[in-house]
Amino acid sequence: MSDSELRPTTVAPKRNRRKNVTGTSERLLESAADARKKAALLPPGPEREELLRKAREAEAAAHMNDWLTSPGLRPPK
Repeated sequence: MSDSELRPTTVAPKRNRRKNVTGTSERLLESAADARKKAALLPPGPEREELLRKAREAEAAAHMNDWLTSPGLRPPK
């Protein structure tokens, strides 16, 4: 018997795919706003600072995404 006959066959499970209704930048800005709201409820400390850092990073990522996907940015010819 060959190796392929001895191995059980497995089928990869189907991935649940869904269409994104909102854009990447919009989701990032929503995430940033959510983190800022949560941080506002916390007293000063490391957990609050971490939430504020995540909010700043999400905002920066949204701005970078807008810049990279802007119609003015074209690859060199």
